[in-house]
Amino acid sequence: MIHVLIERHIAEGMESTYEEAARNTLHAAYQADGFINGETFYDMQHSNHRYVLSRWRSAQDWSRWQHSDARKELMNRLNPILDDQEKITLLEN
Repeated sequence: MIHVLIERHIAEGMESTYEEAARNTLHAAYQADGFINGETFYDMQHSNHRYVLSRWRSAQDWSRWQHSDARKELMNRLNPILDDQEKITLLEN
């Protein structure tokens, strides 16, 4: 099992748009093979800095989702409201 930490910086004034898009993306991930669960967080000192922490059965399951057409389509909606590219870190314990 692995964890995937995604860091995102939202453009100023786009918080509510981001929340809806992020919910849609996480909801779609629930349908992906190997997805276990996910949570979203925000930096208490920088409200435009958001995190998604998800748990996957394997790195292969995550990679399949990360490169899927479904995620690419969702990210095409999300990317315009980000200040920078999302940063993805794979974690294992």
